[in-house]
Amino acid sequence: MAHTFADSRRWMTDGTTLLADEVAGLTEQEYDAPTLLPGWTRRHLVAHVAANADALGHLVHWAATGDETPMYSSPQDRAAGIERGTSMSADELGEWLHGSADRLAAAMAELSDEQWAAPVVTAQGRTVPATETPWMRSREVWVHVVDLDRGHRFEDLPPDFLTALVEDITARRGEVPPVDGPLPQVAAWLAGRPHTLTDAPALAPWL
Repeated sequence: MAHTFADSRRWMTDGTTLLADEVAGLTEQEYDAPTLLPGWTRRHLVAHVAANADALGHLVHWAATGDETPMYSSPQDRAAGIERGTSMSADELGEWLHGSADRLAAAMAELSDEQWAAPVVTAQGRTVPATETPWMRSREVWVHVVDLDRGHRFEDLPPDFLTALVEDITARRGEVPPVDGPLPQVAAWLAGRPHTLTDAPALAPWL
């Protein structure tokens, strides 16, 4: 792996702060603007990120207590959380984003070394140690801060994070052709986002 547990914790903290800063002060009209994800406004995106923190909190609870609490009860439950955000006000979305992130960070801070090592199951059905959850959250906040379309691009993300992201997506996607290019553009391509690579085949959005 291209990163450590400490890296993941750092990226999660820094990415969460940046995303919160980008969302702070958005007007109702700005929340209705499109994102880089087809069909999603910023309301959809912020609701998704907030719901993701709550869902990862379920895995942290699982690790802490042994009580099997999946991220989402069903795919429909996940979709409903995102859709619920489209009818929330800017203030409500901001409170949900901040509150869910704070709850997740607080729950993680309480885990012992033994609890961090406990196995949990992701929404994709992978069994992983709880130490994987900060990395899962890091991917969400950093990639989606670009998706907000507020001026941040993959070139603005930490290079060490991008290296880990490329390794992770490549492993998850399976067979993808090798493509040469600047690291941020390769990461954007692998994530199914806009990029400047000329010979890379189209990929569906990831995350």
